[in-house]
Amino acid sequence: MTTSHRFGRILILGGNGQVGFELQRSFAPFGEVHAPRRSDVDASDLDAVAALIDTWQPQLILNAAAWTAVDKAEEEREGAMRLNAELPSLLAQKASALGATLVHYSSDYVYPGDGDQAWREDSPTAPLSVYGESKLAGDEAVLASDCRHLVFRTSWVYAARGNNFMKTMLKLGRERDSLNIVNDQIGAPTPARLIAQLTCEALRQQIASGLYHLAPQGTTSWHGFAQSIFRQAIEQGETLAIDPQTLGGIPTADYPTPATRPLNSRLALEKLESALGIVLPDWQSQLALTLQEHLDR
Repeated sequence: MTTSHRFGRILILGGNGQVGFELQRSFAPFGEVHAPRRSDVDASDLDAVAALIDTWQPQLILNAAAWTAVDKAEEEREGAMRLNAELPSLLAQKASALGATLVHYSSDYVYPGDGDQAWREDSPTAPLSVYGESKLAGDEAVLASDCRHLVFRTSWVYAARGNNFMKTMLKLGRERDSLNIVNDQIGAPTPARLIAQLTCEALRQQIASGLYHLAPQGTTSWHGFAQSIFRQAIEQGETLAIDPQTLGGIPTADYPTPATRPLNSRLALEKLESALGIVLPDWQSQLALTLQEHLDR
């Protein structure tokens, strides 16, 4: 480890979450990490966050705090905007004043979700939900700031820990012999571990400030993702009640939710790959690693 690869005092907001946990794991060797629990600092209390930053004086701020309850945001817009828009704006102001670097995580939900082409970083945005609007507002605040910043838009985040689609499918697959899963929303399942590892590499290589898409290569539907979860779990020795071959598929129209989901969550990855000088791994191999870690716990 060289001195140039150390990041000094690192503040991780949202450290209790899936991405926050993985950020702690990835960044622990590279600086003095402070990841306060929600019981210590509520990220929606902007005054408390500001006081924390003034006290801690971080050189790197990793913002994994977010309002992620997509449907609930339709009724609780103020709460979603506070966490997803006002908090990033505050962090950008504080990072600028301190000369610190800010990393902020966003979502494919900022795009209109139509068509079948992968969204590029310069594609027009048109969120379909309050959640998407709040994430876009946060992105715009960070991107307009004069602090050194990285904004990573990602999709379909899951992990070996926490509450997520992979773990829900495993639970249902053990309990039930039939399931219907949405088959017309297309995206790339992205493990939190990959997000943390690529964040670390991006900072180590000091890539240019700006917006980047971060996801594995390849795409699938939620139905295809579920099938792969079941198949790989069986290959890793799990006993399931469900047969992946008989998994039912349904359109989004048959599964109404308060917030509209994008049908097209494909993200173009060339910008990040070019900046890092790598080819990103495929989602299937990333699932195998994440599933194995979960099953081995």
